[in-house]
Amino acid sequence: MKYAAIQSDLQFAAPLSFEQAVDGMLAWPNTVTLFGLPLVSGAKTEVAQHIVKAAAQRQNMVVNFVNAHCINTMRSDAAYAAALRASDLILPDGSGVRIAAKLADQPYHDNLNGTDLFPEICQEAALAGQSIFLLGGGSDVADTAGRNMRKSVPGLSVAGCADGYFSAAQEAALIDLINTSGAGILLIGLGVPKQELWIARNRHRITVPVIMGVGGLFDYYAGRIPRAPAPIRAIGCEWIWRLAMEPRRLANRYIAGNAVFLKHILAESWYQTKAKPFLSNGTKRALDIAVASLAIALLLPIIVAVAVAIKLEDRGPVLFRQFRIGENGRSFPMYKFRSMYTDAEKRRAALLKDSEREGICFKMRNDPRITKTGKFIRRFSIDELPQLFNVLLGHMSLVGPRPALGSEVSVYSKTAYRRLGGKPGITCIWQVSGRAEIPFQRQLAMDVAYLQRKGLATDVWLLARTIPAVLTGRGAY
Repeated sequence: MKYAAIQSDLQFAAPLSFEQAVDGMLAWPNTVTLFGLPLVSGAKTEVAQHIVKAAAQRQNMVVNFVNAHCINTMRSDAAYAAALRASDLILPDGSGVRIAAKLADQPYHDNLNGTDLFPEICQEAALAGQSIFLLGGGSDVADTAGRNMRKSVPGLSVAGCADGYFSAAQEAALIDLINTSGAGILLIGLGVPKQELWIARNRHRITVPVIMGVGGLFDYYAGRIPRAPAPIRAIGCEWIWRLAMEPRRLANRYIAGNAVFLKHILAESWYQTKAKPFLSNGTKRALDIAVASLAIALLLPIIVAVAVAIKLEDRGPVLFRQFRIGENGRSFPMYKFRSMYTDAEKRRAALLKDSEREGICFKMRNDPRITKTGKFIRRFSIDELPQLFNVLLGHMSLVGPRPALGSEVSVYSKTAYRRLGGKPGITCIWQVSGRAEIPFQRQLAMDVAYLQRKGLATDVWLLARTIPAVLTGRGAY
């Protein structure tokens, strides 16, 4: 059983981190992983709106950009790498990163360079009534850039400007100036890696909700350095123009640096397309077989006892076999201990109107179709034990999105199809975070987050959390 367009919809899967998915933070829904970093995939206007929305809602957010020079610097500067990874949003900048993403089979939407994104942010900030503060550049550069943007964007409020030439002794006064400005967005143009390290060191002292490291952005909008003509930018060769404008300063970055970055591109492409899938799939399957086999052996007395209890209650079949939708839309027979009366499926249609879960998934806390034995085994998820055999057969994994019914998948939105991007599991992130109490849209976000970041450590962590989740029975009905 196949469902059309699944592969294309899965290409831009939406990864929230587990903490963001659980806590409901203002996280960007679409990222791709490259060089170990979650890079934002999205349209410039949508990203600008997202950043300004965070400022308006007073959500703390650190935004940084990544280009070829940043990757080279990250590989040789551990402090910068740590500061970059601590960002809430990392935006892909430049043709080098786009080429690397394509070769690593991690394509993203727009090139989100700061020079193009800045006017979009200013437009959205003006509409939302959010002011900006510009910090960086030489004498009067930030001031001039701010004045030019006010002329270009009606209604834009520039709360303050300061150059980047301040001493350590002046830092406290500068931060006081920023905090008292009332700005919603602080743009810092100190260059890489200085700006990211400064942000990481001082974030806790700054009350402006959104902070962005923007490199040499102000020089362009102050008119100090001209941008490349549009045709040159369109073919991804703006770096050649910049090199021509500042050959002495940028020769090492672009000539020697591009050669180093090419080496990083080839290594990342091999890892993403060859090594990572092999290692990830192999270790996951080995863990599945080992743990499922051990669990069946240890739980065999419980399995036998439950089978006898089900048979004695109403003489019906012990197992319930139902076709579910798994990886890439393929159907498979999933096994459970029968917890409902034998006519449960016939009675389902009449109960749909009483579903206690929003969305397309049917759930009732006091479902009249559940047997006495069924209530007990559902309370402690014992009814799921036969799925250990599904794991051994390769239909399922120990950890993964819960397999959906065909009737549910048939009405999935494009976004919902993304949870079919991996092998379904017995447990998953929302199973250990509240199960049926989690709304479907949050379940979807959590499932997609897992598929983007799955790995041995993640699976072991979720399996460990499954034990207390089963014992407490939270959301199990």
